[in-house]
Amino acid sequence: MTEFKKLVFSGVQPTGNLHLGNYLGAIKKFVALQENNDCIYCVVDMHALTAQLVHEDMPSQIRSITAAFLASGIDPAKHIVFNQSAVPQHAELAWIFNCVARIGWMNRMTQFKDKAGKDRENASLGLYAYPSLMAADILVYRGTHVPVGDDQKQHLELARDIAMKFNMDYAEHIRRAGTGLDIVVGEQPVHAFFPLVEPLIDGPAPRVMSLKDGTKKMSKSDPSDLSRINLMDDEETISKKIRKAKTDPDGLPSEIAGLAGRPEADNLVGIYAALADKTKAEVLAEFGGQQFSVFKPALVDVAVSTLAPITGEMRRLMGDPGHIDAVLRDGGARARARADVTMQQVKDIVGFIS
Repeated sequence: MTEFKKLVFSGVQPTGNLHLGNYLGAIKKFVALQENNDCIYCVVDMHALTAQLVHEDMPSQIRSITAAFLASGIDPAKHIVFNQSAVPQHAELAWIFNCVARIGWMNRMTQFKDKAGKDRENASLGLYAYPSLMAADILVYRGTHVPVGDDQKQHLELARDIAMKFNMDYAEHIRRAGTGLDIVVGEQPVHAFFPLVEPLIDGPAPRVMSLKDGTKKMSKSDPSDLSRINLMDDEETISKKIRKAKTDPDGLPSEIAGLAGRPEADNLVGIYAALADKTKAEVLAEFGGQQFSVFKPALVDVAVSTLAPITGEMRRLMGDPGHIDAVLRDGGARARARADVTMQQVKDIVGFIS
């Protein structure tokens, strides 16, 4: 073997209701990627503790994310769907990565600064070390590719740094163990145990913005429910939210350049494009020169036709929690089997006796 086998890994936190941004920015891509890749999709319940320590409805949230995966078309038989806490090797590898990562690397993580705010001394150690666990999530399966939004690119770069430092520090141990591959990083030959993870960023709407403010990302935590379309919203609610979405007084331009400086218009065009599997240019070629009074009803139609079947299937699945739990148990068992192989090899490389 001269290169790492391609494996796609990603996860979604079980915190709050899933919305259109989660679907277009992540889950829809997960479904497309499974057609030609080996995929592992995870409900990252351990990460959820960094956002809020005590969750009264954690089981329901875990099942809701799983239901969204399944309802959107992810195949849990061909691929792996599981919850993170079911595979203890994630935390086990994260500790080793905590020892590999440098404080200076963590201090540069902008998401920690944003989420901790001004009161960083009161932030949890888990929030600070979040990127180290994220690296372990991927690399415990020796994952090679991760579909990410722009806000996660820095964490992925850190995962690459951790993998590279582990490979360099333990180069001779890896060679003796016979579990590495000869790769080239830049012009530098490296005998690597862990791959350097690559991001997968594509599609017309990698970031879906708030319906009330096109400069802010659509978020579960926004106090206004009108700012987002939840995956469990019914048709009437979706229609209402799109009709009330913030716009400007001008009509739609005929070319993408005309969206510059118009964040709300750009957001709605991007949402339409992603839902309809078109480019923004194709959408503007169809609606250029039209007012939002014409465009919004068309957006409602495409949003409802896409989301209604998913919503219906999610509701059906949530009514059968035993089935969801069975999917998670099966996926957890298969994920543990893969993760255990990696951890046994890591322990051998590090020098642990097991």
